[in-house]
Amino acid sequence: MAVTTNRIEKNVQRIREEIGEACQRARRHPDEVGIIAVTKSADIDTIKNLLDAGLTELGESRGQSLASRAEEIHAYLQRRRTPLPAPVRWHMVGHLQRNKVKSVLPVVTAIHSVDSLRLAEELQDRAGRMDRRVDVFLQVNCSNEEQKYGCAVGAVFHLGEMIASLENIRLVGLMTMGPLTDDPNESRMAFARCRELFEEMRGERVGDDHFRHLSMGMSSDYVPAVEEGATLLRIGTALFE
Repeated sequence: MAVTTNRIEKNVQRIREEIGEACQRARRHPDEVGIIAVTKSADIDTIKNLLDAGLTELGESRGQSLASRAEEIHAYLQRRRTPLPAPVRWHMVGHLQRNKVKSVLPVVTAIHSVDSLRLAEELQDRAGRMDRRVDVFLQVNCSNEEQKYGCAVGAVFHLGEMIASLENIRLVGLMTMGPLTDDPNESRMAFARCRELFEEMRGERVGDDHFRHLSMGMSSDYVPAVEEGATLLRIGTALFE
């Protein structure tokens, strides 16, 4: 059953209030923090209700689902009479296999999960054939968990420089995931480490002026993520409660 627009709006209001409180503690402005609505567990009608609630930055964690859902939503928008407040933009937020790049690239605005030079080079090649430049985030395994994707902390700087040198890729920031824990302080440590890496890279002008985003924080840990400098939150479950 689809989650109603009204319920989504109430959840968004609560989330934004918590973001505002976190920003106040961190001496930040709430406008610095954007929400990507992760649609992994949502049906197509719920995604339409997300749009009605004003959420047009959509994230998907599976390449095949992203391509098919983007096509469905595009067809829906062609029929829709009321314009949206902003264009719909899709973000690939989950692990991306190189053999899925071809299907994902035509519909995606940004890819948050680039964690190897081989994947970056595949994106470089495909984007070049499309005559476009794609925004990417370098995914970092700041929690050092073996089961998580992401490059090692010690490899971030060198890999970031190589990715930033590819002409069809725009390195816009870093992405990380908090550890699998109920302790928000453990998530905070991972987010703080990612912010430190981000600031070091900005100081060395890796990615130039495009390098300005920290994609970190999900439904269970977005508050400490905001307090540690996140500019984009990837939220799914908390929108549909």
